[in-house]
Order: sequence, then structure tokens, then C-alpha cells
Amino acid sequence: MPAPSYRAASIAAALVFALYLVTLVPSTAMWDTSEYITAAYVLGIPHPPGNPFFVLLGHIFSILPIARTPAQRINIMAALTSALSAGIWFLVAERVFAQWLAARWQRLMGAAIAALVGATAFTVWDQSVVNEKVYTVSLLFFAVVAWLTVQWCDEAETPRADRLLILVAFLIGLGYTNHPAGFLIAPAVAIAVLARRPATVLNWRLMGKCVAALALGLSPFIVEPIRAAQFPALNEGLTTACTTKFEISCTLDRETWSRFMDHVDRKQYGEHEIAQRQAPVTAQMGMYWLYFKWQWLRDPRSQHVTLQSTLAAVFLILALFGGFAHWKYDRRSFWFFGPMIATVTVALIVYLNFKYGFSQSPELGDSVAREVRDRDYFYLWSFSALSVWIALGLFYLWEALAIALGAATAASDGIFSTRTSARAWILSSPVLALAIVPLIANYGSAPRREQAATRDIARDMLDSVEPYGILVTVGDNDLFPLWYAQEVEGVRKDVLVVTTALLGTDWYASELMRRPVYQYDSLAGPAVYRGHAWPKPTQPILHMTMAESRTVPEFTQLPGPVVFHKPGTSLSARIDPANLEFGGLLRSDVFVLHLIADNTDRPVYLSATDGRYGDQLGLSDHLLTQGLARKVVDVAPVATRDTVRVPGDGWLDTSRSLNLWNTYGARPAFAQHHGWTDQASVNMALLYVLRGYYLAEGLAQRALPGDGARSNTVMQQAASIADAVGFAPFTRQPANPSAVPPPDLPAPNNDVPERRPVPKNDS
Repeated sequence: MPAPSYRAASIAAALVFALYLVTLVPSTAMWDTSEYITAAYVLGIPHPPGNPFFVLLGHIFSILPIARTPAQRINIMAALTSALSAGIWFLVAERVFAQWLAARWQRLMGAAIAALVGATAFTVWDQSVVNEKVYTVSLLFFAVVAWLTVQWCDEAETPRADRLLILVAFLIGLGYTNHPAGFLIAPAVAIAVLARRPATVLNWRLMGKCVAALALGLSPFIVEPIRAAQFPALNEGLTTACTTKFEISCTLDRETWSRFMDHVDRKQYGEHEIAQRQAPVTAQMGMYWLYFKWQWLRDPRSQHVTLQSTLAAVFLILALFGGFAHWKYDRRSFWFFGPMIATVTVALIVYLNFKYGFSQSPELGDSVAREVRDRDYFYLWSFSALSVWIALGLFYLWEALAIALGAATAASDGIFSTRTSARAWILSSPVLALAIVPLIANYGSAPRREQAATRDIARDMLDSVEPYGILVTVGDNDLFPLWYAQEVEGVRKDVLVVTTALLGTDWYASELMRRPVYQYDSLAGPAVYRGHAWPKPTQPILHMTMAESRTVPEFTQLPGPVVFHKPGTSLSARIDPANLEFGGLLRSDVFVLHLIADNTDRPVYLSATDGRYGDQLGLSDHLLTQGLARKVVDVAPVATRDTVRVPGDGWLDTSRSLNLWNTYGARPAFAQHHGWTDQASVNMALLYVLRGYYLAEGLAQRALPGDGARSNTVMQQAASIADAVGFAPFTRQPANPSAVPPPDLPAPNNDVPERRPVPKNDS
């Protein structure tokens, strides 16, 4: 067996890393990016299961002097771990090719193709240029374990084999502390051991060492309860029974263990039922096929449907040929690699049990339950690892073409003959150009250029809120960027950000109550708030104790309409259960009402991303839109010079909204885009379209001198965003804004825990 070409693999990884750096996202992006960057930066705890290894590794990268901002540094970590994975797939492919190809240059070329194809598959590339998830680190663990197991398959009878197996067990455990996907590769390792050296499982000493190594790998989980007791800025799950500071007594408490296990087991998201299918298995397989097609040509606007399907069929055939070649030439490692591929494809599809994909079967519309976003990232390991088989299949095809041309001869055992002429391989070599198809086809979509304005969205939303205000948001795309802006870049930390997605838990309210009140920096804030005294609040945000906050019921059934009244004000709201999703108040609704009632020195705002949430709570007559948020006002607005009622939207503060609109950084950034790849997050860009439309309508109604021109300008700016992101229903109208119908925008999509109806009254 020739020695592995570590130098060549390092070069391949370096080239992939360079590609990722060239296409790296310069800041944060949509979905979980901001949450994970923030968690790493503040050494916090992200959503379940907490990902302690990622947080530790990410924190190290966040303080390394390798880039200008923490976001760039952590994005570089994603690029580096993914590039290293590509280098490891190079080694795996070369190891298999060594059983087949005699010439070293051919082995290296095949291995390079594996690295290239895997690195430029859309989902792999898309996740490698920004740290949206923890999956590139997980991919590195996956690839390293695969390489060690392939080595073990060849060296199962050597003294080194047992050490390799112990190391594999340790890395599987450590990988699990980064993400539960760390265990994905374990079944394939077990099958390889049983197929190659079944007596291994009878070696109780070795098995004991493997179990100990696995346990040692899981040790980073101890970080969660320890760090939670120090109450970092991001502390999801509150996995501690300590109430003021870290202490051994409360950390070893049964309550801490219970909260920790609930977090690791993802209890917040409910039970994972495999038997109760959320969609037909055929539809779930269809979802995978849709995402498989994306890998070789991401076509977000469906302009090249036939070409995309053709390329997918070609790459699938190559992968199948590659699997056959692997079986034929390297049976030892196939008993590991084959089950591994089966695990991250068919088995994973069945286990994940997804609803219909966000982009899947659009002709079915809302008649089927759908995921709130596309879940292609869950198959990252599949698309990356399949590159080895695709490279094998491409060489298998190359050999077949050379033979078919009659320009080469092959030895009887299938190994390329040394008598094969160079002319034969040259004539058939154009088929290798298939390897660069993903690089060319995905260069315009994988780097996430359209999401570069995410940080500006957060600043714009925070600046829409008066100093020391409370901003109620919905979920991922209107929450996580706010966390990032405040905790990583220090933007408007005086604003208390609240999300209804977490108010439904029994721990989140107490975390809000712990958050200190930060001083407002008038020089860093927008000019619209200058020249006014903004006293720092002194009252608690909720008139209840932390213990009492945990006793608020999950659901309160309303027998009929009830009236909510804010003490000492004229604010009254009629809450009709017919307007509520479950006919009653969720825990999150109760807390929102408490925030409104209990705060006299802090204004409460509802994010414009919440749809009609304020209307559902009966607050319509007490909402005043200012920029990207609706202020809950004690006195119902009346028509004035600056306050108008816009049909379909409600009361609008025209002067402040116009001033804010003109300072928004995301607005011009959106207008520079050329389409939007991730349709599930386009609503954040379309939020500006909607707010621009209603602002133009408000200015037209106000009709002060110059308002006609201002109205048309705002309408044009909103329309340019719609054009840039490919939102066809809203088109440019240069004349009367009132002639333009309000854009029919999609509802906000947020990857938040589902609100499960409670069948009984818990109050």
C-alpha cells in the first residue's frame, strides 16, 4: 500500500480554503449565523443541545488576530474546517484509488476531483463561507473518523489497529459535543469492525478503553452548567439551578442535571416521533432529491430546470458507478464507506422525518405542512462524502470511454495497463470536465452575497426603537442579528430585545430580568433621538420574581373576550379568543401583556416582522409605527400633522419613519442585489418593501409641501428593492403611489419551536 500523499492533500485543502476566503461572507448572515457567532464570542450557550465544543473552538477563533471582526474570524473557522475536510476526502479517495490505479498521477488526479466536487457542492460551499451552523466543524469530525476507519480497515490485524479504534471512539464522543451528528458515523464504524475483524467486540479490554475514550470525548458538556451559572449574555436553556453565581452545591444539584439533560435532549422542541410520519416517505425522499439537484446547479429562480435535472442524473449515475468501483476494487473499506453513505442518505431521511420542504412541490401550496425553511444543510455530510464515489465513478467512466474508443488496453484484473497510450487518455479526458461543473454553476449563489446586509437589518431595527425601549420580536431572522449587533458589535445595547419564541419557555423571563440596563450612547444613536433627555430606567421590567415567572401557565383558555388595561393609563385592549391561534393566551402572550402593563419608564415596541400579532392582542388602536417597529402607546393616536392612519397598516409616525428610512443601511444594500437565493429568508428584504410602501402612502396622505416628491422617492426605493430581490408582484411605479396596490408579501418565516396547542386550561 503506497504511503498517503499528505502533502498533496494539504495543497488541495489550501486551494479549497483560498476559494472559500475569496467568497467569504464579510459579516453575519441570516438564520443561526448570528446566534452561533454571538454564543462563541461571549462564551454563551446557544439553542439546544448547546454545542459546547463549537462554542469553545469558536471563542478561540473569535479572539485570534486573523481578521478585522469576530464575525469574519468565526466565518474563517467554518471555511478552514470545511477545507480540511476536503483534504481528508482527498486522502480517502486516494486510498481507494490505490487498490485500482497503478499510476500515482492518476490516483492524485482522482483524489483532487473528490476534493473539488465535495467542496463546491452547493450546500457544502454555502455553509463554508459563513458560520451559519456548527456543521462544518461536524463535517471535519466526520471526515477524520472516516479516514481513520479506512486506515483501520487496511490495518485491522496490526498493533496500530486498536489505537486507531480508541481514537475513533474519542473523536465520535467529542464530535457529539459539537453536534449530535457526531454519532452519525458510529453505525458504519461498527459494521466495518464486524465485517473486517468481528473478534474485536469480544476483546473486553479494548471495548472498555473505547467506552472510556467515548466518555472522555463527551466531557466538554460539563461546560454548559458551569457557564450557565455565570449567566452569560446568551444563556439559552438556563441549564443551572444556581440563581446568583456559580457554586458547586447548586451545580451538582438534581435540578441542574434535569435542566441540562432537557437541553441536551432538545426537550424544548418536543418529542421526536419517527413512527408518526410528518410527510409520506416518498415525499421525504423527494425532498432529498430536490436538494441533491441543487448541489450541482443551484437554480433559485428555476431558469434552468432541465439542465439542473440532467446534471443531477449524471452525478447520481457517477456516484452509483463509484460505489460499484469501490465494491469491486477495495472491498475492505467499502464495508465501512457503503454503510456510511446509507446512513447519511436513506437512514437519515427516515430518522429526520421532515415535513414537505419549503421549496418542494410548490404546486401543493399550503395544502401540506411544510418546513419553515429548506433543510438541505442536514444532508451536508451526504453531499460532501459522496464526492469520493463521484470521483471513483468519473474515473470508472473515463476508463470505459478509453476502452470503448479502442485507444487503450486494460489488464484482465481491471488495473490500468502500463501499455495504455497517452493518446487514449487524452481523447477521453474531456469527460473529467464534469468535475468543475459545481464550481462554475454555484459560484453565483453559494457565497450568500444576498445576505450581506443582515447586520444592517439589526442596526436598522434597533434604531427604530427609542432609547431604553423594549423590542418584541418573533424568531430567528429578526432576533439573532439583534443579539449579534448588541453583544458582538455593541450596537444599541440599551434596547431590551425580547422574543415570543422563547417567552413560551419557563426560563427565558428570568434571563430577561437579569439583564442589566445599559447606558444609551446618544452620539452612536440616530440623529432623530438627539436633543432630548432620555433618563435611564430604574424600575424592573416585570413586577414579579424570577420564581413567579416560572409559574406562568403554558396556556390560559379564554371563555370569551376579555379586556386588558394598563394601570394608570387609558390603554385598554379587547382580546377576543377568536383572533388567537388556540382560542386562548399562550405563556408568551401573557408575558408580552405584562411587559406592556409593568413598564412606565420604558416604551414597548412590537417588531414589524410580527405580522398582526399586536392586532390579535387587541392593541390595534394603540400601535404607532415608527420605522421597522410599532410602538405601544398609552394614548390612542389621533390624526395630526405627522401622524396619519394608513389603510391596511394603522397609525404611522411619518416624520420619524422618514428620518429613519433615510438612515437605514440595509435599504441601499438590498437594492444592489441581483436576486435572492434563499427564498425562506427573503421576507427580511421584503419587510423594507412593505414599510417603504406604507411610508409612501402616509407621506401622500400627509400632503405637506414636498411630500409628493418624497412619497414617489420612497416608493421608487421600495420598488428597487423588490426588483433587486426578484419579487415580481411588486413592480416599479413612477407616478402616484396610491395607484400601487400593497405588496402581497409572504408571512415571516422563523425557525422557532413550534407552538403546540395545550388541550386543557392550565390556569
